[in-house]
Amino acid sequence: MAWALLGIAGIFEIAFAFGMKWSEGFTRLIPGLFTVATGLASIFLLSLSLRTLPVGTAYAVWTGIGAAGTAILGMAVLGDSAAPLRMLCIVFILAGVIGLKLVSGN
Repeated sequence: MAWALLGIAGIFEIAFAFGMKWSEGFTRLIPGLFTVATGLASIFLLSLSLRTLPVGTAYAVWTGIGAAGTAILGMAVLGDSAAPLRMLCIVFILAGVIGLKLVSGN
């Protein structure tokens, strides 16, 4: 259950990053509220997963999901660069996340 909560927290982290972009520095009300809500949801779910997962593993996975997911969606939605080396770096991030899951005792 902790891993599922952590995965959902990572998805909220991606939504949080996009909310920051769309809020334009918190100058737009609805995107700003969305940003706050998704950020709080992400932190809350991370904290629940930390009841059973090691903090270093959980935090690294959470940030990895957020970083890789935001980069991938940025390419797909916002037209961010999809240069081959950038894609390779994302693969390394995802490999690290998967590796941490595989070697975790939980």
